[in-house]
Amino acid sequence: MYIASDWKDYEVIDTGGGEKLERWGDIILRRPDPQIIWPLNNETYQWRDLHGHYHRSSAGGGQWEMKKTIPDNWRISYGDLKFNLRPTNFKHTGLFPEQAANWNWMMDKISSANRPIQVLNLFAYTGGATVASASAGASVVHVDAAKGMVQWAKENVQLSGLSERPVRFITDDVFKFVQREQRRGSKYDAIIMDPPSYGRGPGGEMWKLESSLYPFLESCMQILSDNPLFMLINSYTTGISPTVLSNMLSMTMGQRYGGKITSGEIGLPITSSGLNLPCGILGRWES
Repeated sequence: MYIASDWKDYEVIDTGGGEKLERWGDIILRRPDPQIIWPLNNETYQWRDLHGHYHRSSAGGGQWEMKKTIPDNWRISYGDLKFNLRPTNFKHTGLFPEQAANWNWMMDKISSANRPIQVLNLFAYTGGATVASASAGASVVHVDAAKGMVQWAKENVQLSGLSERPVRFITDDVFKFVQREQRRGSKYDAIIMDPPSYGRGPGGEMWKLESSLYPFLESCMQILSDNPLFMLINSYTTGISPTVLSNMLSMTMGQRYGGKITSGEIGLPITSSGLNLPCGILGRWES
């Protein structure tokens, strides 16, 4: 498991009963997590002395119960990287802290490449990987279909003092964008993708990760440079094994470029128990 263990502004304090207790800077939140199927053996005062508790609805969705006043936005840092946070209607805060394990890896790859690196960040959300890549010296194209997420990513780039770095923000359907980049002859040295489990394109096209990821990966290979640096696939789709991502990368990137392929779970340390919380999976190809 790849553990994001270098955080100072974030912490999984405790887990149990389908929920996790987290510290985001000075803000304490209690949120559901489907991976936490063990009981909460000791509901300490910390579980009750918090700022917000997200309750899932049996009908789907859910809502926040705010127990203390919090700012509309607040900030946390990961080294020199800085991020704006706010509670959303879908339980999230705008950041997946376990991805810091990937940020460390990609920053090291980019900074040690000793050449200009062009990164394409697809399904790029609020730009954690964009901020990390830009901070390491890469040029970045950030693509997400949600205008609000792209704006949030711009805030994070500015907040991290990277406004002068070469970052392009694109609000577009990711699949259509990749197809247009093929026609334009655009090339990238590294591609990062965090595809959804399900989705629909602007023309009603159905995306289902199990059937759509492989052809999309093949499509992305058409816009790689002659000397690519890395390909990173993140997934939060339940039931997909890391070996599946490894196999896909072997059948595509490995066959064409050789290189090294690794895969595994990605997670966070739990302070109270000393255990690790699994949060998703990754597959990496590197030259």
